Amino acid sequence: MLTHAERSPVRRVLMTADCVGGVWTYAMDLARGLRRHGVNVTIAVMGPCLSGPQRAAAASDGIDIVEGAFRLEWTQDPWDDVDRAGEWLLSVADRCEPDVVHLNGFCHAALPWQAPVVVVGHSCVRTWWRGVHGESAPDAWDVYADRVSEGLRAAQLVITPTRALLEELRAEYGDFAPARVIPNGSRAVDVPAVERSKEPIVFSAGRLWDEAKNVASICAAASAITWRTCIAGDVEGPYGRFFAPGAACYLGRLTADEMTRWYGRASIYVLPARYEPFGLSVVEAAAAACALVLGDVRTLRENWSGAAVFVPPDNRRALARTIQGLIDDHERRIELGRLARERAARFTVDAMTGAYLEAYRGLLGSAAAA
Repeated sequence: MLTHAERSPVRRVLMTADCVGGVWTYAMDLARGLRRHGVNVTIAVMGPCLSGPQRAAAASDGIDIVEGAFRLEWTQDPWDDVDRAGEWLLSVADRCEPDVVHLNGFCHAALPWQAPVVVVGHSCVRTWWRGVHGESAPDAWDVYADRVSEGLRAAQLVITPTRALLEELRAEYGDFAPARVIPNGSRAVDVPAVERSKEPIVFSAGRLWDEAKNVASICAAASAITWRTCIAGDVEGPYGRFFAPGAACYLGRLTADEMTRWYGRASIYVLPARYEPFGLSVVEAAAAACALVLGDVRTLRENWSGAAVFVPPDNRRALARTIQGLIDDHERRIELGRLARERAARFTVDAMTGAYLEAYRGLLGSAAAA
């Protein structure tokens, strides 16, 4: 006999996203995966406007995109915009009539949705603040904390990409249930391995303005190692501008194809993160068989223990020594690259999509049984 979940097909999902960080890549990869299973996806994008290529990519894949120029919940004092965005999202839901609402944010889970709500926690200000500054977020973020807590308790299901992040959210906001862990997937893992000669390059990439990425430590270490260090990413963020490359070569913001080429060229990928809820760039670098040097934080250890070298994020001397040690030890560097690629094979888009479909169907099955 079929279970309620098996009798509850998912035909349409309304998903929220923004294009500030890795959420856009994640949302598009998941939407493409869902489309292959016959699920139509509408992505409601808030925050900065999408680029022309981003809109074109979504259109070519048959993904419905709607955009709202509303400030994101993790920016400073966004609440008028967040509330107006909520009204807008409900109107989008009235139009597309989703079976499941998938929120890549917290606050809007408390809206009066007519479908089951999944909240996916990719990051949050309070866990970010504790990871970066080692203390609780200041009182200025109390309203944010209240709104996030309300959203976590309103959702029918909370998903995080790592167990460590789930535990950090519970430590900050108290218990909420049910919850599950679904690791993110990357299309980079699905690209067949190409045997190529690695170059004497140390590479890093990400939101360079984000203190969590700790790019300043890479720039400082660059003067103490013998190979060229290259960094790529945005320097302009919502809270200011980062640009202090020191001895490192700054490549600017690269396209996806350009990033793939740099991963392929680089022998070592470095991300001494103070806070990294998942680390999509790490998966992409590992898929290209880069040796990984990562910040010693729980989330990165969860995914990469045994396949990377870990350093205390703010010990710049240790970072430089570790990188130089891999530069000097060819065999160990190659072995770490092999181990990284093997580990990256866990993080496929198909595995991610299948897990989300199972989660969606479980929610619909529970609703049907109620």
